Amino acid sequence: MDRRIYGLETEFGLTYVPSDGRRLTPEDAARHLFKPVVNWGRSSNVFLENGSRLYLDVGSHPEYATAECDQVKQLIAHDRAGEAFMLDLVDQAEDQLLEEGHEGRIYMFKNNVDSAGNSYGCHENYLIPRKIEFKRLADMLIPFLVTRQLLCGAGHLITEDDQTKFVFSQRADHMWEGVSSATTRSRPIINTRDEPHADAEYHRRLHVIVGDSTMSETTQLLKIGATDLVLRLIESGEIYHDLRLENPIRSIRQISHDFNGQTVVRLMGGDEPTALQIQWILFESVTEFVKRHGAHHDQVDRVLELWERTLTAIESENYSLIDQDIDWAIKHKLLHGYAQKNSLELSSPRLAQLNLTYHDIDPARGLFHVLKRRGLVSSVVSDADIRDAVENPPATTRAAIRSKFIRAARANGRRYSADWVHMKYEDEPGGIVLCKDPFAINDPEVDKLIDLMGQRP
Repeated sequence: MDRRIYGLETEFGLTYVPSDGRRLTPEDAARHLFKPVVNWGRSSNVFLENGSRLYLDVGSHPEYATAECDQVKQLIAHDRAGEAFMLDLVDQAEDQLLEEGHEGRIYMFKNNVDSAGNSYGCHENYLIPRKIEFKRLADMLIPFLVTRQLLCGAGHLITEDDQTKFVFSQRADHMWEGVSSATTRSRPIINTRDEPHADAEYHRRLHVIVGDSTMSETTQLLKIGATDLVLRLIESGEIYHDLRLENPIRSIRQISHDFNGQTVVRLMGGDEPTALQIQWILFESVTEFVKRHGAHHDQVDRVLELWERTLTAIESENYSLIDQDIDWAIKHKLLHGYAQKNSLELSSPRLAQLNLTYHDIDPARGLFHVLKRRGLVSSVVSDADIRDAVENPPATTRAAIRSKFIRAARANGRRYSADWVHMKYEDEPGGIVLCKDPFAINDPEVDKLIDLMGQRP
């Protein structure tokens, strides 16, 4: 696939901390958060003028789904735009609560697990050709996804056998199947629900729900970029190594808990490589593939360099090679440095607080953002890129059509609805357009609806 559509869906953790003793349930906090959205959108599930989707998911989790992107850097900017939208909602909600006599703060976290052990996700979407055999793709991709936490885990503190330790991934302990149509009842690594949001004759949407939410833009670059490259290798038919896992769920937990990459993973064929060896095999295969076929975008070299450097850091246990780039390494340095400075055990509540505050999306409070202001973490996109993503859709995908339609409807005060493929002008019978091409940037039928909405009633 020469061009690929990417999308990210991020569920945020939400809590309200009162300063006057008057508590709010998560449901009440979420209701206040989405009040302005419901006021203008008549729903807590809306599409925004930048082409993205904003909604309240199960369990009172605010969720932001990026518009369709066809570039990795573009996707990162639009994911960061989601944080900006959420912070704006938090500010409005706190003002409204204060008017109602509630003194307190709303905290929003870009993480994957709460203090009660509940997990919420960061879902990745990749457009893939319908012609590829899905079972074959899943069998080949799952070994990469299971071991990918070495590259892009968010890092976490867990207590196991009365001992607190640092692990690669927040999400690994909450996965229960390799492939399934479920998402919450029995979380799989790959979700098979067949909703392509495109022409189903030609396209399918690969829905990956195993990944951690990432604060670091370079971690995001590696997560999406490396997965895209492995997909291209599989789609080409050139992959030669049989790395199918005997038990992916047992392996994903063991790899996360063994913080050196040396966990032995049993393959269906009987071989027992380490997690790190599997990653090296895939990295070398992808590198050779890129040499033969060339890079398909300007971030490929950076992705490969960061991938190799991360594996080298784990192999040598020299995490300073990546402690400004990879979330788990950034957090590992932060937590262990604080513990050593203050003579604390990893089980200390103060470290648990730091572990959580790292993921606070508020730039004034979140520890990741503190590190960023101090120049201690790397970036991929600029503040200008993020501001542009807040205001505008990707200009190279169907999101541009959706944005144009929504802007026109709101400017003219018209009733409308939209989803990934439909745009409907509700004041006119039959005023609905189906746009199944995610790469389209113009649609004459949508333009007709826009002209119709601009006419006086």
